[in-house]
Amino acid sequence: MSAVVTESTQVATAGRELRDGAFGHATGLSCRECGHQVELGPHYACPECFGPLEIAYEFPAVTREEIEAGPANIWRYKALLPVPSDIETSPNMEPGFTRLLKANNLGRTLGIDNLWVKDDSTNPTNSFKDRVVACALSAAREFGSSVFACPSTGNLANAVAAAGARAGIKTVVFIPSNLEKPKQINSAIYTDSLVAVNGNYDDVNKLASEIAGEEDGWAFVNVNVRPYYAEGSKTLGYEIAEQLGWRLPDQIVIPVASGSQLTKVHKAFQELIKLGLVEDKPYKVYGAQATGCSPVSVAYKSGVDAIRPVKPDTIAKSLAIGNPADGIYVLDVCRQTGGAVEDITDDEVREAIVLLARTEGIFTETAGGTTVGVLKKLVETGQLDTSLETVVINTGHGLKTLDAVADVVGARATIEPNYAAFRASGVV
Repeated sequence: MSAVVTESTQVATAGRELRDGAFGHATGLSCRECGHQVELGPHYACPECFGPLEIAYEFPAVTREEIEAGPANIWRYKALLPVPSDIETSPNMEPGFTRLLKANNLGRTLGIDNLWVKDDSTNPTNSFKDRVVACALSAAREFGSSVFACPSTGNLANAVAAAGARAGIKTVVFIPSNLEKPKQINSAIYTDSLVAVNGNYDDVNKLASEIAGEEDGWAFVNVNVRPYYAEGSKTLGYEIAEQLGWRLPDQIVIPVASGSQLTKVHKAFQELIKLGLVEDKPYKVYGAQATGCSPVSVAYKSGVDAIRPVKPDTIAKSLAIGNPADGIYVLDVCRQTGGAVEDITDDEVREAIVLLARTEGIFTETAGGTTVGVLKKLVETGQLDTSLETVVINTGHGLKTLDAVADVVGARATIEPNYAAFRASGVV
């Protein structure tokens, strides 16, 4: 078994010695399948069983007061992340601590007594991906990486390109060539190395994995530094609990692409319980997918543990991962907590985007439409208890996926500029 690196141990990586405490209170990497321990480094697959690696920690005693005294971004939780204690001094996008909105109007429409929307569309590049990229960037710096890169369905490419620009690191981002135009522009504005690949996300991800294995000094945020990157999603869970007054919600609905966000929010809740920062209580976790790319939902409904890859065919392109890396772990979390995984059609996604906008004034992209639409379906099918406190996560801004609703909204009437025409229009 490999020796586990502690804070006082240094190891050479990419020709560079890691600083003491470069990864905070992380003690090593642990295989999620067999438990094998690996030293901290740019590793993502277990050398024993090829299972995925995740960060292991020895957390210090942390108080609510210490967290609340921190900055209004994800670094208030730095003691619980694989980042150095001086992380705030490095140029970064300072994401996080986004608003948690009481959704009374949407709740009344759906018949949910106590509903909240965690709105991550207000992050620097308008999606939750800024959180995970910030943690990945910290790791890339410590490893001495010369290129910051990713395969992406859009939002991640935006976040990586912007974060790299801010940090002064060369970025290269790979996307499917049929990605929504606004997301392409939102990446190309930050980097001159946007690469469009003819294929779906799984094809792009395979290419990225090949490049990561051949090119030295490349940090692919969701490939060879994935364990560090994935930890950024925990901050969503930390914030929700803190913003609820240091308590866990009874139910939470989370979109599923790779599945990492859902599993890490659950991990965050468990860490808060173990640290005594919130009361231990049962909660249900629900996953949301679009029917045109719903391998996890299909597996859940079939009662099987294996995920059968699919070819994506949905307008929810940010969720269009046909072979989700964390799919089996999503099944575990949802089943263990008493939740579920559900899916909705593209038309239902569009309807939910409009519903959220017209009840709460939040314009979400297709991933958020999927999540709100699944929330509605869970209520209609009796899978969600409408009397319990519920949180739904909005992961991105609707300006990124305008085409999805361009044909379902618009001017109610076109009239001549006079009062009679206005009265005849039927607007009022």
